[in-house]
Amino acid sequence: MRVAVLTISDRSARGEREDKTGPALVERLEREGWKVARSEVVSDDQEGITKTLIDWADRNEFDLILTAGGTGFSERDRAPEATRDAVERLAPGL
Repeated sequence: MRVAVLTISDRSARGEREDKTGPALVERLEREGWKVARSEVVSDDQEGITKTLIDWADRNEFDLILTAGGTGFSERDRAPEATRDAVERLAPGL
């Protein structure tokens, strides 16, 4: 499995805080034998998140794309909407 990890964090993207979520997820995946082909941090910007997810999916370089982080359930958190905008078909609970 080739996995990409996209961490969504305003402060980490701006360099104000070290991203610990993405590296922890990468470590766990690699410990389970998965190959993490890419890991990146982006700000909680709906358009930017969607663009990155679509770009990564269109490359066909990954078997799975995981998102982590986010601002939490606040007005600023646009990760769920950005993810929805990037997919062609929803599969809730999968």
